Amino acid sequence: MTIKSLLLHVWREWVRPLAVPLLIIGAAKSALADINYVPSGSMKPTILEGDVLFVNKLAYDLRVPFTFTRVAQWSHPASGDIVVCFSPADGMRLVKRVVGVPGDTIELRAGALYRNGQRQNYAPLSAHVSRDLSANERQQARFARESDGTRGHAVMALPGDHAQRNFGPVTVPEASYFVMGDNRDNSLDSRFFGFVPRATIIGEATAVVVSGNLDHALRPRFGRFFTALE
Repeated sequence: MTIKSLLLHVWREWVRPLAVPLLIIGAAKSALADINYVPSGSMKPTILEGDVLFVNKLAYDLRVPFTFTRVAQWSHPASGDIVVCFSPADGMRLVKRVVGVPGDTIELRAGALYRNGQRQNYAPLSAHVSRDLSANERQQARFARESDGTRGHAVMALPGDHAQRNFGPVTVPEASYFVMGDNRDNSLDSRFFGFVPRATIIGEATAVVVSGNLDHALRPRFGRFFTALE
């Protein structure tokens, strides 16, 4: 068998039969739904290193697969949504929380978030939410439930770390969003790289599918499997 005939055989028997299914799967992952592995702790305690998230790419619009071209649009990211987007600084794929939508004025004062001049409400956080963090992290961090009165989520601060706890005020421009990590003192977010364009938000992270503890040889965190994100 010549090299040419071998290549033709591989194409007919292996590559061509797999090409269409792989293209369909790739298109579905690009435009409909996907999973996102999280390697960093910028969204603690809501999302941990080693979590694999379900990303609903139909949450806001329908796009042409493998592009940013929007075919239809039925919604926009809301304050409190956890979105998957691309950093305007380096194009890196990120998971962050929307804290400011177009027209909002965002400010941080001593670590507290102000939206349109109104300080967000802060209440004690249930210990259940931070149960999967290490004992050292639980001891060093401060946790709270941040809320605008209708919708809330967990945040954490690291008082012993040097961090940017004062920022703004800035007004979010049209077709842009202000995003932050729930781990407020250890997150590279809009305080540093600016507003995120609407076009680069590709979906909403809605649940943890599976999770493995990176500090313990990916030991499964079964309690986090198939849990909704808040």
